[in-house]
Amino acid sequence: MPLETDMHFVMPERPFRDLGISLLNVTREQTGPGVAGGWSFYYHYPSANRTLDPRVAPLSAASPDTMRFGKTLRQSVYAPWKENYIDYAKLKSILREDHDDDDEPWTEEDENRFCDEIFNTQLEKVARFQEEKVKGLRDRADAAFDKLKDLSTTEDGKPKPKDDAAIQQLKDLEGELDNITNEVKQLQKYSNLNYTGFLKIVKKHDRKRGDRYKIRPMMQVSLSKRPFNSEQAYSPMLNKLSLMYFAIRQQLEENGTSEAYPLDPDSQPETHNGERYTAHKFWVHPDNLLEVKTYILRRLPNLVYSQQAAKEVDGNEDPTITSLYFGSAKFPLYSKKVEREGEASSLRLRWYGQLSAKPDVFLEQKVLHENGSSEEHKFIIKEKYIKPFIDGEYKMEKSVQKMERQGQSAKDVEEFQSTADTIQEFIQQNKLEPLVRANYVRTAFQKPGDDRVRISIDTDIAFIREDTLDRSRPCRDPQDWHRTDIDNGDMTYPFKNINQSEVSRFPYAVLEIKLKEDSNRKRPSWVQDLMGSHLVHPCPRFSKFVHGVASLFEDYVNRLPFWLSDLDTDIRKDPQVAFEEEEERRALRAENEQVVGSFLGTKLGSYKPSKSSPVAKSYLSERVAAESAAAAAGPRPETTADGENGEAAADEGRRDYGTLSSIFPGFSLSKYARARRAREAAAAMPEGVVEPTEWIKNSGPLQIEPKVWLANERTFLRWQHICVLLGGLAISLYTAAGKGTVAEWMGIGYILIAVFSGCWGYYTLHWRRSMIVARSGKDFDSMVGPLVISGALMLALVLNFVFAVSAS
Repeated sequence: MPLETDMHFVMPERPFRDLGISLLNVTREQTGPGVAGGWSFYYHYPSANRTLDPRVAPLSAASPDTMRFGKTLRQSVYAPWKENYIDYAKLKSILREDHDDDDEPWTEEDENRFCDEIFNTQLEKVARFQEEKVKGLRDRADAAFDKLKDLSTTEDGKPKPKDDAAIQQLKDLEGELDNITNEVKQLQKYSNLNYTGFLKIVKKHDRKRGDRYKIRPMMQVSLSKRPFNSEQAYSPMLNKLSLMYFAIRQQLEENGTSEAYPLDPDSQPETHNGERYTAHKFWVHPDNLLEVKTYILRRLPNLVYSQQAAKEVDGNEDPTITSLYFGSAKFPLYSKKVEREGEASSLRLRWYGQLSAKPDVFLEQKVLHENGSSEEHKFIIKEKYIKPFIDGEYKMEKSVQKMERQGQSAKDVEEFQSTADTIQEFIQQNKLEPLVRANYVRTAFQKPGDDRVRISIDTDIAFIREDTLDRSRPCRDPQDWHRTDIDNGDMTYPFKNINQSEVSRFPYAVLEIKLKEDSNRKRPSWVQDLMGSHLVHPCPRFSKFVHGVASLFEDYVNRLPFWLSDLDTDIRKDPQVAFEEEEERRALRAENEQVVGSFLGTKLGSYKPSKSSPVAKSYLSERVAAESAAAAAGPRPETTADGENGEAAADEGRRDYGTLSSIFPGFSLSKYARARRAREAAAAMPEGVVEPTEWIKNSGPLQIEPKVWLANERTFLRWQHICVLLGGLAISLYTAAGKGTVAEWMGIGYILIAVFSGCWGYYTLHWRRSMIVARSGKDFDSMVGPLVISGALMLALVLNFVFAVSAS
């Protein structure tokens, strides 16, 4: 979309004021014959009386091997599209990067020319070409899908037989899909390369000509409005291609079971301990974070993520995790992960809490294969051996000897040694060293003993430089493996005590959902609702390592990840719009699955609109409907979990208002109350959860303060005091009274009351002692003894009075 008169950019003014930038003017002018009227954007950065934070230092100059983006652009150009790339050389010539301002000063006319070229010419050229290619690829994919429909059934609707001609047609169709897929990959590279080029050139502009004009903020806004560097634009087409590949290969393979049904092209397969999972990553805006957590907590309990966190005084706090990622001066690991060519690996050290608390340190290598799946290798290493291991001076001999002394199997020892040797060789070959630190707080959700659904939410994410690329001013001591100023000082988020140019704070929380693959490959409905709701923003291939490098080492790398453009947009969504988009996406996928299923003669999946019935309603549709109804009709009674009984239960509640059952629900005899009590009585424990034999509060040594025992003994002595008083009174009456008189019988009655009070005091002493030892949470009060003695004394006095009056 060209930047014409109907294009408006709404830029918040406060962020620019915080940076010392003020909006100078926004003007529209005619740039010349044949050129559409364009907008010119200028930002004034006051240079007079400008002071810098002494803690903030500029980034060090990048090395020539990593700085030349123009060379990378020339080497990466796809020949058939050569004329449609950003003209980086022309923009550099307009910028006069090699000229000094003393020879030829930079004027407002020069600024207008540069802005017109980059916004109205180069950006429009790239965006227009990308849009045309996406439309063309989508049309080709739809045409291939129509061919697959024709191959599946005859004109009368019967399935076509599988003969040689049909097999050849399937092979031809597979070749067409290969061509489309290869062109999609080239288009993604094209988009990423141009996106990086635009950010690089405006950064050069602001660095050299930024004393008066700043255009990088406006370029970021312009890029965020363009979909050419977002994978979301490709998702529907990739989904359709994956389904067609699945159908064709099922027919071409002899056994027909060569591949599993593609559940979601945006998911990332992972392997942990031999188990396969699919990982889904999302961003969560801080405004939606609490709602996401409460939604998950209704289905999964909060998981204590580490034993060390459980030993702390406040074990309920989520643990802080530190990941120290490795890299080298040329950033080969970063480049492979961004470009996604071949096998990409990442290496990190990870620990929980503060390093001063001596936690277990894990050395982990994650390998991402060409087919998108990944696997992880890791082992524990002591802090004092990390530097020798990185330098190749230590090969984990002591750990191997310890395993052998403990009698572990030779297979486990050999596997440990093989993993350590492989990782050490990987470090030596790539000349790796600690490069960037990621610090975050993790909240985990999982049922104990059930790993089918694992969810984690990372908040307070900060990335910190740990490199020694600038030997004159390294961020870390080259003789050490980590930054001692952070770890020895026990610094925590937001890390305000270090150079702020070395810190990058991520504005959102990261939600990761891992689902264990099973035979039916069905996701829980509540997980599906959460993934499609307005509360989360999908970012399927987000990587902390990649983002940390891209945000802190932008001058050193020549490729930037696609999700950077999303950071400049508001990821919050309207609930109704998000719900409708998700329903449209599910319906489209269901339609594609139906075609592929008819081709294979099987049913791949089922789809029910969320508005069809109360049972099929998603979480989001119920929320939207409730909000709409509340806004239209005011407060309404809350419905129960059972849709069909909701109104009846509400009516029952209105009938019971003011009755005994409204005060004591257990007295309600209605059929709904009886059904509720029956459900509560028959409620089974969740799958994977067993009733504990001992509560957590009862574990550990018994520690009781002496005043508790003394209070119990004082109560016993008070009861014995009552027993002595009543016994003395009873014996006095019995002794002074004559035989067969009223006083004699009253004395016998008082003796019985005194005996009861003594026995009750003894029983109470031992009963409360057992409750103290058992750490019971019940009340220590008991009204039976006092009521019995009080009633007996009252009865004795009344009878005494009656008999005395009768005798007189």
